[in-house]
Amino acid sequence: MRKRSSRILALAVCCAALLGLFVGSAPAKTITPDFVELAKKLKPTVVNISTAKTITPQRRFQRPFGSPFGNDPFQDFFDRFFDEQQQHPYKQKSLGSGFIISDEGYIITNNHVVSGADEIKVKLADGREFKGEIKGSDEKLDLALVKISAKDHLPVATLGDSDAIEVGEWVMAIGNPFGLAQTVTAGIISAQGRVIGSGPYDDFIQTDASINPGNSGGPLFNAKGEVIGINTAIIAGGQGIGFAIPVNMAKSIITQLKETGKVTRGWIGVSVQPITPELAQSFGLEGENGALVAEIIKDSPAEKAGIKSGDIILEFNGKAIHEMNELPRLVAATPVGQKVTVKVLRDGKPVEMPLTVERLKDGEGGGQPGISQDRLGMTVRELNKELAARLGIKEQQGVVVTEVKAGGSAEDAGISRGDIIREINNTRINSVADYDKAVAGVKKGGIMRILLHRGEGSLFVAFKVD
Repeated sequence: MRKRSSRILALAVCCAALLGLFVGSAPAKTITPDFVELAKKLKPTVVNISTAKTITPQRRFQRPFGSPFGNDPFQDFFDRFFDEQQQHPYKQKSLGSGFIISDEGYIITNNHVVSGADEIKVKLADGREFKGEIKGSDEKLDLALVKISAKDHLPVATLGDSDAIEVGEWVMAIGNPFGLAQTVTAGIISAQGRVIGSGPYDDFIQTDASINPGNSGGPLFNAKGEVIGINTAIIAGGQGIGFAIPVNMAKSIITQLKETGKVTRGWIGVSVQPITPELAQSFGLEGENGALVAEIIKDSPAEKAGIKSGDIILEFNGKAIHEMNELPRLVAATPVGQKVTVKVLRDGKPVEMPLTVERLKDGEGGGQPGISQDRLGMTVRELNKELAARLGIKEQQGVVVTEVKAGGSAEDAGISRGDIIREINNTRINSVADYDKAVAGVKKGGIMRILLHRGEGSLFVAFKVD
């Protein structure tokens, strides 16, 4: 009996050991965060930002030809009446979100939320309201730093590590969609490294947590309650698809915005393009990693270092370039004056060259092809099928307006996102290179006439270049 009991006990121990082995090797089950507690803890760190700016309407378009029946006194009366009405300045109001990052009253939001605003009001979760002041902004990354002065303690959001996140993680967004303050939505990280054509440093986190107009500038939290992104963009008609700027990109510029109000970025002076399977085959590459140098800017750091058109940049400052879009971000984040080593593939052989990074000046590109940001107050990009589908336009070739700066010349002239630029001062525009050349040819104070294609028709706009 004792021997039988001993055998049963031994068998049970073996089974338990085997079960423990299998259980130990199985992946840990993901536990759904306690969103109730997270919301209670994090909502006080999120603010409602309301802005107002004065708009002076442009004069109404006058008919180039008179009435076929001669002067019409009634038409003249109505023209004068409506002109007077349209010329009256008015306040344009908008709403957005933000979150507090320090007890000193610093708040992170999107640049497009506060850009051009005459008045900024910040409302906290507890009902307190403050006047906001823009301390610095960065159009290229669409970030702004706003400050409020509060005597009492402020709830502060903890910044996490966006480089450590993984697709499938739970996230929670808090903001003010459609003006509905302190709204909480939850979902997962759907993808990383998204390029959506909003600027030269696209590297968005994609999430299915609901993000709507008014959420802009609000935080995207991980399950630990740390900010891992700044909610920024949505795709028109793309329900359930939202994008956030990785918080690590914001960390790198917050100090500069506090100290100088603007951001200084690195620049090497190359235009690069992605490597397609056909290009990889033509260069004898096994994979499609790297950034193909399409053009070198004269007297740039790249030219001085000996980089040539046709080189494939494999590494920058010791970091591998897997996709073309990674290079502009790495270069921009490199301190001005720093010496780096660039590894390129030339004629099938790796070559390393030393290079000194210089400062990116206004009007210079960040190294991403097909995109231009200029003094007209708008961003344009070369069209492709993917971008055309995202913007909801039929055209698939040419140059399209992807962003219009509030208060800029383009906005004043009536140019809108999604407009296709056909001509500038009678010059046909087929590429961003054509666009840049045409814009550069108009001196300050000169008149620029642009032929746009919008919807099913075309129209001309003209304005004086500042």
